[in-house]
Amino acid sequence: MKKRKRLCGAAAVFGVLGVLVMAGVTPAQASTDPTGARPNPQPDRKAHPADTLPLGPSDLTETRTTTTLQPGVTLTRIVRGESDPALGWTVEVSIPGGVTSPDPDAPPAALRDRASADDLATRLRQDGFSPRVEQVTTPRTADYAGGTLGWRVRVGRYDTQSAATSERGRLRAAGYTGSAVYTGWDGDATDRGPWHIDVLTIDPHRFHGGLEASYGPDLENRETTSELADTAGATAAVNAGFFVLDPKAGAPGDPAGVGVYDGRLLSEPVNGRPGLVIHGNGRHSEIARFSWRGRVVGADTSLSLTGINRVPGLIRNCGGEHDIPTSLPLHDVTCTNPDELVAFTPDFAQSTPQGEGAEAVLDAHGRVVQLRSPRGGPLPAGGSSVQATGRRVAELTALAQAGHRLHISTTLLDRHGHPVKPSPTTDIVNGGPELVRDGRLHVTPATDGMVHPGDPSWYYGWVHKRNPRTLAGVDAAGRTVLVTADGRSTSALGLSITESAEVAKALGLRDAMNLDGGGSTTLVADHTLLNQPSDASGERPVGDALLILPDRN
Repeated sequence: MKKRKRLCGAAAVFGVLGVLVMAGVTPAQASTDPTGARPNPQPDRKAHPADTLPLGPSDLTETRTTTTLQPGVTLTRIVRGESDPALGWTVEVSIPGGVTSPDPDAPPAALRDRASADDLATRLRQDGFSPRVEQVTTPRTADYAGGTLGWRVRVGRYDTQSAATSERGRLRAAGYTGSAVYTGWDGDATDRGPWHIDVLTIDPHRFHGGLEASYGPDLENRETTSELADTAGATAAVNAGFFVLDPKAGAPGDPAGVGVYDGRLLSEPVNGRPGLVIHGNGRHSEIARFSWRGRVVGADTSLSLTGINRVPGLIRNCGGEHDIPTSLPLHDVTCTNPDELVAFTPDFAQSTPQGEGAEAVLDAHGRVVQLRSPRGGPLPAGGSSVQATGRRVAELTALAQAGHRLHISTTLLDRHGHPVKPSPTTDIVNGGPELVRDGRLHVTPATDGMVHPGDPSWYYGWVHKRNPRTLAGVDAAGRTVLVTADGRSTSALGLSITESAEVAKALGLRDAMNLDGGGSTTLVADHTLLNQPSDASGERPVGDALLILPDRN
């Protein structure tokens, strides 16, 4: 079982072991997309020296401080730019559907068509405010055309957040909704920063420790990255994959995508989305796309599974067969399916989810010891179960006769549909979108469900705007690289998804992907929380984390 650890203290990681200058790494030569689709050329937006990050103007100051955490593991802190007096606070007013909108009944949103934005601006002026309507354009990616996302409406420019919040109060009193936002989070190429980025690099030629993913005592509950690292005695750690946060979307803490731990598939993939594959010795990490298949097999028949270790009927990020509204990936959306067959292992929690349906409870030898309805409850020691809902209840009831043996089979599949058999030292965590492939920018928000049809405001907030980010990848020398970027503050602007890809490429990554970010972005090293998580409550409990372990030989 993957266990937790709590970090404490405030050791001065940087400066204790000395300061080094990290040399730039030349990316691998570009090649054709192995899926057969040729990526759109995506040149860097700014000309920068080869050894600096492509963020802001090229004349910005950038400092890099590197420490060795253990043989083969370095941590580099990059601070780029400075406080930009051109940036400030404003109020972004939510735009209702209105009579000019293609969907007049739609709820208020940050972006809409030009006519709806102009209509709101007219009404604001009539109420004594001075609005401005701004067009928002976004870069194209490997699978998304980019261009105009929509128009936003903003009021005022202020030096402080409190002044913007006060104006928001006036707007609310007049019947409008909106939020105070910092213009440095918009993603403009001319912004001067600052940016705060940390880079963990694992050199397999000198590394003799361990690299693993940990979800804690069970999949269902969340722990902080610090707790997970402390329990394992980790030298360093970052947060890992997407997970269920809202109980209405499933079991909080449950990975929302592929999860392989100690070689066992414990959470099914979001169909075709990428995963970071790591091995205990820190060698041969890679990014790959996965699907899966599963069956529960009886004496003379078998049934197809729809999930592993998750609440039946709730599929976070979608991507499963017969999901509603889509069987394609759709990020931050909880799809539904009334007719499911979900397998559970003891890794899920002390008890399986309760609800309508039926559950075949199996002992450690796969014998049916109970068929319970409603479903939910503890499992026998070493046992497992299969839960059925809707039309699948009758199928499971016919198969699960008391005393009969059932075999639960789950298989991970690569992008070609071929079986993947992870070793006992292999872990895989979910994420997306891809950022870099074969040394070229290869950003895939459409493929991975980050483009929401009819809702440009979601793309605007999650992909286009700057946020805290956690990235992972492999460079041309075979080194595993984990990156965190602080954001949602005036002292650290964060990264857009496109900027994340450009940073990963500039750091020399041959292949890279996005992990969970936002308030989840966390870096701990040498018993210290090193970054500044963006949640007001501090470090966020997460679903799993990537841990770098010391050499215990």
